[in-house]
Amino acid sequence: MDTITHTLFGLSLYGATDKEKMDRRTKIAYLFTAVGASQIPDIDVISQAWDTEGLYQMWHRGITHSIFLTPLWALLFYILCLLFFKVKDRRLFFLGWIGAFIHDTSDLFNAWGTGYLEPFSEIRITFGTIPIIDFVFWVIIGGAYVLSRKKSLVNRPFYFRAAWVVIILHVGFQSLQGYYLYQKYSHDYGQVALSAGFIPTTFQVITKHEGNVTIFQDGLFQHKQTLYVLESQEEADLDRLFANNPSAKTLYQWSPFVVIVEDDNKIGVFDPRFYRNGQSFLFESIEH
Repeated sequence: MDTITHTLFGLSLYGATDKEKMDRRTKIAYLFTAVGASQIPDIDVISQAWDTEGLYQMWHRGITHSIFLTPLWALLFYILCLLFFKVKDRRLFFLGWIGAFIHDTSDLFNAWGTGYLEPFSEIRITFGTIPIIDFVFWVIIGGAYVLSRKKSLVNRPFYFRAAWVVIILHVGFQSLQGYYLYQKYSHDYGQVALSAGFIPTTFQVITKHEGNVTIFQDGLFQHKQTLYVLESQEEADLDRLFANNPSAKTLYQWSPFVVIVEDDNKIGVFDPRFYRNGQSFLFESIEH
C-alpha cells in the first residue's frame, strides 16, 4: 500500500483504542506507536542509497516486511515509548505488533508483492486483488472519522472498530473475486497474474502462454475485454543484459513473469502487470 494508506491505518488503530482514562503523555505514546509501527517496514527505502548492484527491487518489501520481524518492530516502539515518553504499558507492544502486522499483510494483496516469509523464503507473495492505492480504504476511514467527531470520547472507538470490520469485508470480497478470476484463466494459460483496478470489482488479468502475453480487463460486473497482446522474445540471450544491467536480472527474478523485448536498438525485460499506454513502469534494458 502507499504511505498515505499506511498512515491512515495507523490513525485508525489509534482511533479504535479506548483513551478515556489516558493522560496526554500516554495518548502521545499510543499515537506514536500506532502510526510509527504502521510505517516502519517501509524503512527499507533507504537501501537505495547504497544499492550498487541493482538489488533494490528485492530489498524493498523484503526482510523488513517479514511476518517474523513484526514482534521486533513492536519491541522497538515499546522501548522508544519508555525512553522518550516515560510510558510503560505492555499494551503498546501489542499495538505496535498489530500495526506492523497490518502493514506487512496488507501489502500482500496488491500487485507489488512482499517478502512475507523472509528469511526462510525469498518468494514474493502477491495476490493482486487490491490496488496499491485503494481509495475505498480512504473513504471508509474518513467516514469513521466524521461520524466519531459527533460523539463523546468514550463512544468514538466504536466507529473506527466498525471501519476495520468494513475494511476486512472489502478485502475479502475483492479477494474472492480475484480467486475466481485466477482459477478461471488458469485453465487456459500456463501463467496468470492479477492487478486490481482503482474501481472495485475491476481487474486486469495478465496471462502468459509460451511467448504470448495477453492482458485482459475483467470483473464481476463487466464483460471480458482484451487490452493488450504482447510478444515476448523468449529465445533472446539475456546473459549480456544481466551482466550489464543487474537490475534487469533482479526484475526477472522478482516478477511472476516478464516480457522480453529485443530489437535492433535494445534488449530488455519488463513486468506486464504494470503495462499502461504502451510501456511498463518496471522496465530494464540496455542498448545493443
